[in-house]
Amino acid sequence: MAKRTPLGTIGKGRRGIGVLGWALRGAAAGAAGSTALNGVTYLDMAVRGRPTSSTPEQTVEKLADKAHVPIPGDDEKRSNRVQGLGPMTGLVAGVGVGVVVGLVRAAGFRSRPLVGTLLTTAGVLVAANGPMTVLGITDPRTWSATDWVSDLVPHLTYGAVVKTTMDAFDTP
Repeated sequence: MAKRTPLGTIGKGRRGIGVLGWALRGAAAGAAGSTALNGVTYLDMAVRGRPTSSTPEQTVEKLADKAHVPIPGDDEKRSNRVQGLGPMTGLVAGVGVGVVVGLVRAAGFRSRPLVGTLLTTAGVLVAANGPMTVLGITDPRTWSATDWVSDLVPHLTYGAVVKTTMDAFDTP
């Protein structure tokens, strides 16, 4: 029997979906959310004429250095690999947070729309910005209001898409 709380419902849903099924649904929702996040980010870049961020590539460089894993290739090929790996860190974070959301759903938690969107947004903000902050690539405490809006709006979009997608998977 499900128990209602102010944040949502805890307990098994009506559907007999297993843990792996919810994890896969979470991965799909995370991929959809990542696509929406990228779309909003690219739209912002196009409208404001702002450049792409170099923080994903810096993250790849620092992670490779810390792990003592060289990125192969001459200067041009190595640079191209780093440019390809940078955005993949965001995709991994987005799909990974989606999997966590799916596992939470498998455990029986169904949140209210606003709560789920905000919790998912918080999760993806930590997953995306946490490593860059820990590695010293960025410091959110120094960001301007514009920087925060540029980061929060796409991540809120991600949260809303993931929450909506997961809820759609749960309908009878």
